[in-house]
Amino acid sequence: MKETKLWINGQWIQTEKSYSLTAPYSGEEIAKVAKASICDVEKAIEGAHQAFQSFKKTTAYERAEILYKVVDIMRGRKDEFARILAMEAGKPISAGLTEIDRTIATYQFSAEAAKQSMGETVPMDAAPGTKDRIGYTKRVPLGVVSAITPFNFPFNLVAHKLGPAIAVGNTIVLKPATQTPLSALVMAEIFKEAGLPDGVLQIVTGSGGELSDTLVTHPFVKKVTFTGSGEVGLKIKGKVGLRKITLELGSNAAVIVEPSTPIKEIISRCVGGAFAFAGQVCISLQRVYVHESIYEEFTNAFVEETKKLKLGDPLDPATDISAMIHPNEVHRLKQWIDEAKQQGATVATGAEFTERTMTPTVMTNVSPDMKVVCQETFAPIVSLVPYQSLDEAISLVNASDLGLNAGIYTNVLTDAMKAAEELEAGAVVVNDIPTFRVDNMPYGGVKSSGYGREGIKYAIDEMTDLKFITIKTVI
Repeated sequence: MKETKLWINGQWIQTEKSYSLTAPYSGEEIAKVAKASICDVEKAIEGAHQAFQSFKKTTAYERAEILYKVVDIMRGRKDEFARILAMEAGKPISAGLTEIDRTIATYQFSAEAAKQSMGETVPMDAAPGTKDRIGYTKRVPLGVVSAITPFNFPFNLVAHKLGPAIAVGNTIVLKPATQTPLSALVMAEIFKEAGLPDGVLQIVTGSGGELSDTLVTHPFVKKVTFTGSGEVGLKIKGKVGLRKITLELGSNAAVIVEPSTPIKEIISRCVGGAFAFAGQVCISLQRVYVHESIYEEFTNAFVEETKKLKLGDPLDPATDISAMIHPNEVHRLKQWIDEAKQQGATVATGAEFTERTMTPTVMTNVSPDMKVVCQETFAPIVSLVPYQSLDEAISLVNASDLGLNAGIYTNVLTDAMKAAEELEAGAVVVNDIPTFRVDNMPYGGVKSSGYGREGIKYAIDEMTDLKFITIKTVI
């Protein structure tokens, strides 16, 4: 059994306290994880602040080379990292390998972006009385970035914090989810091997409830980037003051299926988007609005495809879906489904539970105010809802206080453009599921789904300040 330490100022630091980490699928203890104190966090932040004084002076070339080396190291250890995901997150090994490939791409995008951070010239003579001046802008690093990450993509979502921050010369204090610290800690080894100077990356593990105040209010912290629940995100936003902040807070992603859609061509994709990693994805397909003329055909096909999925051990290559992250989640979801059934909903398939798992669940006859519809389930539950007109479908999608990604399937260009303009979401995906994401696109939500944008170029904008410089050429 592994015993972990904190990564502070380029050294592994033992703590007095630890907590037990158990595998979501088997329940076996897999590690004793170091539990940081507030003093440990303060030491990490202060070390990152000190490291920033020299790291901000490194060249774009030097920072890019470090990130390229991270890419090379990770390519040689993909199977190992996928096993870590299977053990600590319960992520099926095939999905874990996909996440590692995306993580590698994220660091590669970051390396490339390090060399592309540019400003612009400003025509100073366009204003009266400003002859003999030139002006230009540049992006400059902020300093210490505090990054708090969730359990569901513990390699790739960490990369979306670390990659852009390092690319532009910031330093980082990372607090990974309590359930998935091992994937974060291994990145300390990788960045050390890649040549990252000591102190640029600090990793503290432990309770977010105990450590978050220090992580977001310490005077040396200049930027907070958080991915997690809306409740926690709102608390963080209330504490950061004038610091920059990015919040990605989840959603209940929806797709509209118009009558022109070839059903057989999209069923497998929709089922995959609904149930990958047991639906524990911020943009997991949760609501499907299907035109009434094809609703019965779509529902039958969707249910049959869902029944083909295999639930089992995440280390088994044949497994499609494994455990929920914690037994408490299974208990919550059983209550939500029972409540929906009491209110008239029907379970078309699924809703079978063990202590740690639930089968992929398709619900019909739902209403907009049911928790399984209006809240984020973060689970393998999808609701199928018929509609009569595109205007009605758009209204149903928008009748939520969440808005991360939304999608529409249609072969009618004008309908696609109407949905693109009217759907209230950070991204609208035409002719694909809202679960679609590549790592260089802007990513973030509207309404209660978040604040700010990720995606390497866009994250860099939010992790830098714009500095203006003007020179009077004649004295």
